[in-house]
Amino acid sequence: MALGRKGARSIVVDGTAYRWRLRRRPTYFQGLAWSPCTFAVEHADAPGTTLVVTTDQPHLNNWIGREAEPVLPSHVAQAIQRALREGWTPTIPGSPFHLDLSAGFIPSP
Repeated sequence: MALGRKGARSIVVDGTAYRWRLRRRPTYFQGLAWSPCTFAVEHADAPGTTLVVTTDQPHLNNWIGREAEPVLPSHVAQAIQRALREGWTPTIPGSPFHLDLSAGFIPSP
């Protein structure tokens, strides 16, 4: 699964270039704040396994007006570093690597 270039942002972590993307429009469950925001990351030069990060925040564009913090490049960098420590190999093809940081997320009733 490769990220599309449109809407993807660049980030360099420990000297390695990556691209990351956050959905502009929430999924149905994210729109209702029933599930947390997610973003995807891949190696910029040799995409292989995609990193999918589940945050502990609702999507910024949720439909019910629930407050949320934006996903900042510093959050993305921290997630990349953690995923690498936990075994993510971004240049090797394979199934998406899921990093769940959603502890503490409370879905809307």
